[in-house]
Amino acid sequence: MGSALPLGEPAPADGSLDVAVDQATPFGVYLHVPFCRVRCGYCDFNTYTATELRGTRQDQYADTLLQEVALSRRVLSVAGPLRPARTVFFGGGTPTLLPAGDLARMLEGIRSTFGIAVGAEITVEANPDTVTDEVAAELAASGVTRLSIGMQSAVPHVLAALDRTHDPANVRTAVAAARTAGLDVSLDLIYGAPGESLDDWRASLETAISLAPDHVSAYALIIEQGTRLARQISRGEVPAPDDDLQADMYELADGLLGEAGYDWYEVSNWARTPAQRSQHNLAYWQGSDWWGYGPGAHSHIAGLRFWNVKHPAAYAQRLAAGESPGAARERPDQAARTLESVLLRTRIREGLPTAELLGSGRHAVAALIADGLIEGAEAVRGRVVLTLRGRLLADAVVRALTD
Repeated sequence: MGSALPLGEPAPADGSLDVAVDQATPFGVYLHVPFCRVRCGYCDFNTYTATELRGTRQDQYADTLLQEVALSRRVLSVAGPLRPARTVFFGGGTPTLLPAGDLARMLEGIRSTFGIAVGAEITVEANPDTVTDEVAAELAASGVTRLSIGMQSAVPHVLAALDRTHDPANVRTAVAAARTAGLDVSLDLIYGAPGESLDDWRASLETAISLAPDHVSAYALIIEQGTRLARQISRGEVPAPDDDLQADMYELADGLLGEAGYDWYEVSNWARTPAQRSQHNLAYWQGSDWWGYGPGAHSHIAGLRFWNVKHPAAYAQRLAAGESPGAARERPDQAARTLESVLLRTRIREGLPTAELLGSGRHAVAALIADGLIEGAEAVRGRVVLTLRGRLLADAVVRALTD
């Protein structure tokens, strides 16, 4: 049911923010749909199966979330003129467990409240088993532009190790449905599962490339405390991920995707063209504003971070009572904002301006070039950009730049 929320000061019951919004800062929307058919053993997202909902009904969820949309309009109207959404992202969970009409209704709520910018990217995450021609067509008709399909692997025993229940053949079906509806396609992959070999991973990459998506995300499996997989590893039932093997898997992904015409633009993300990059995720990495709707969702407005209560029942009860579902909030100080900027912006292709580094960080640049972790030519032009080796050791680069 998700990891614990961070600590912070209590959020006001009326949801007020006490901030002044910069109209030039892009505004995005995240809509969290916390429902899953089964719980994957590796996942610590704030998601719930039917037996965990305790009185919350999926068929009422869209109406509940739209109550938060109305609340956000009141709150943000105080902070300045409302900005149109440049990106909208339905994440989860499995958004496509809800009827496509419910997703369309939530999107219309965003459109009627804030407006949606011309050319906005509107993404829906989907389990391959839940995508049909009819679903894809209805999503496209509502204004959705992009489907992000949770492929994870093409190898049955790897999917089983991850507790993924979808039929691998349905990935191809889902991609075809999305293409027929005129949607852009992203495929999400995970590598380093227990029992997954380098050849298994190659098979998954080659299958993904054969489907000609516009975008590919490939994430190393991370063992999160409190998950079933973490307990299995602690009991010695399955092996922990092998760091060296995961590094080999990353290099293989970068090589095969590069040969197929995909360029990396963030450590775990590749796209055919700059226009096909995930604009919503770039907004996170570049420090834009966004409002996250739904239980456990996080938001960032004008330097203020806040997050909602976790459980769907508590979320619905707060809104039914006319209160904000906000659990807590924080306003990071300058040191925290600098660290976050280095952490996020070194991960993207455009890199981090060296002028934004503090003295010790600037002094570390020469050593990082010598170690082959950042591009020397880019550093001369005033930017910290990771090499392939640097992407494998991104955390070490961040430590060197911020110590």
